[in-house]
Amino acid sequence: MDNYVFIAMSGAKENMLNQQLHMNNMANANTTGFRSDFATARSEPVFGPGLPTRVYSMTQNPATDFKPGGMISTGNSLDVAIQGDGFLAVLDRNGEEAYTRAGDLRLTETGMLTTGAGLPVIGDGGPITIPPAQKMDIMADGTISIVPIGAVNNATAVVGRLKLVNPDINDLKKNEEGLIVQRNGEPAEADGEVRVVSGMVESSNVNAITEMVNMMSLARQYEMQVKLMKKAEEMDQSSSQLLRLNG
Repeated sequence: MDNYVFIAMSGAKENMLNQQLHMNNMANANTTGFRSDFATARSEPVFGPGLPTRVYSMTQNPATDFKPGGMISTGNSLDVAIQGDGFLAVLDRNGEEAYTRAGDLRLTETGMLTTGAGLPVIGDGGPITIPPAQKMDIMADGTISIVPIGAVNNATAVVGRLKLVNPDINDLKKNEEGLIVQRNGEPAEADGEVRVVSGMVESSNVNAITEMVNMMSLARQYEMQVKLMKKAEEMDQSSSQLLRLNG
């Protein structure tokens, strides 16, 4: 009986965790450059003496879906979308290097270039700061050029270059902030082959219909697990009644 209850209980718990993952995907369906997560469940044995027949369910997050989202034209010269594979390098909340496809860039009051989420964008020499300018352009290779205030229109100056990387996706994972990092914790090398398109951003790759279907399926599975626990309780009560009658 305890095996019956343990399987149902652990299955219900992991279905709830799986739901949270799909809900997070749904919540980010309109987040620029977001990459959805996969989730699977598997059976795990309970290790220890006297427990060889006991198993429990466990939800995994084995991988992130790295397929690209759609391109959205914004007309904003600060916005960039990466063509094909690759990532934009930023600093996370802890000041560590991480990677994103969110190219909705902004300038702070001090001229620091950040993502829409406020993360500093880095170049070859660290965070990129843009001097006061009347015009700014980001080239396909990530080079940033400006026309300084008061200069004639053709007096451009290069002030930095986005750090663009393209590590093997098998070596990547998401951190707690939802940013992409290398599994070994080391920063990736800049890749001069990565290209960006100015005036565009990449949409989330979340398929809202697929996520909704998954959430409905998980809800039904959760109901089934609860029914199994209820059935186990009824069987336990019936067994107790039989024992009392026999006594």
